[in-house]
Amino acid sequence: MNLQDKVAIITGSGGGIGRGIALKFGSLGAKVVVADLKIDGAKETVSLLEKAGAKGLALGTDITDRSQVQDMVKTTLNTFGKLDILVNNAGWDIIEPFMKNDPELWDKVIAINLKGPINCTRAVLDHFVEKKFGKIVNISSDAGRVGSSGEAVYSACKGGIIAFTKTIAREMARYQINVNCVCPGPTDTPLLAEMTQGETGAKIITAMTNAVPFRRLAKPEDIAGAVAFLASDDAGFITGQTLSVSGGLTMC
Repeated sequence: MNLQDKVAIITGSGGGIGRGIALKFGSLGAKVVVADLKIDGAKETVSLLEKAGAKGLALGTDITDRSQVQDMVKTTLNTFGKLDILVNNAGWDIIEPFMKNDPELWDKVIAINLKGPINCTRAVLDHFVEKKFGKIVNISSDAGRVGSSGEAVYSACKGGIIAFTKTIAREMARYQINVNCVCPGPTDTPLLAEMTQGETGAKIITAMTNAVPFRRLAKPEDIAGAVAFLASDDAGFITGQTLSVSGGLTMC
């Protein structure tokens, strides 16, 4: 795989899976825009990229705010002169039974996990259509394929991302824009640790691990390789596809 001189925006890449993707892209020659609500994390990722000899730009971005997303794209174009790849990775959730949710939680989960990627996709499409090239990789979840107890609204959003991916792939194929989706299984990230604190959380982690045929959680680098492939020219004839990277948790 080769991403030499490609410019990529990766949302939520101040840590976790997003950071893993950013570092993988950097190792393949890409210039990486590290867009994250937490600017300190974004700067740390850029520091890691630069230590490895790659180029990065940290941008504090709230993907639920369309004006901030538009500024993110404008700054990328002004800095690097082009944009080739968007990875819609940013996401958030808590684990809680649906009947205990309140509408404010629904709104926040939907805004981050569904509206955010829609905002980002719309913001890059004019540029991609104009140059008749672009790669979009959406990070969904196996929760969007098979559901996940305690994550009802999150699962709904991630299922929506899969359907959104397929529709945009159909609409954009005439412009030679590839749009694909990666569905991670349970992944060892700071967000998962935050979501599973305490004794009950430890039991959830054990159950998650036991459900995976490989008997381990994914690592961010496990996801990064699949995303890099779909963003590369090696996947030039692949669009509208959904790939689970979950150690065999789902096989469909």
